[in-house]
Amino acid sequence: MLFVRLSEGVTLNDDLITAIKRRIRSECTPRHVPAKIIAVTDIPRTRSGKITELAVRDVVHGRPVKNKEALANPEALELFAGIPELQQD
Repeated sequence: MLFVRLSEGVTLNDDLITAIKRRIRSECTPRHVPAKIIAVTDIPRTRSGKITELAVRDVVHGRPVKNKEALANPEALELFAGIPELQQD
């Protein structure tokens, strides 16, 4: 899956999803194309500006996040809890 933070006024629609997937396929490999692309309003980052993928993974899977105090914006983690597209049937 790929989480994207969109510019103001941009909507994640089917055309944009197709364009993102096409670009990833052409610039990387088909293996890198995500199954799902989900828009979020913020991405959690460390105080040094690095994206915190492991913290997002833990939230998505309902696990506690370790070392939240290292995050510049820990409130952004709440955006990833309970995303309907991530719920398994």
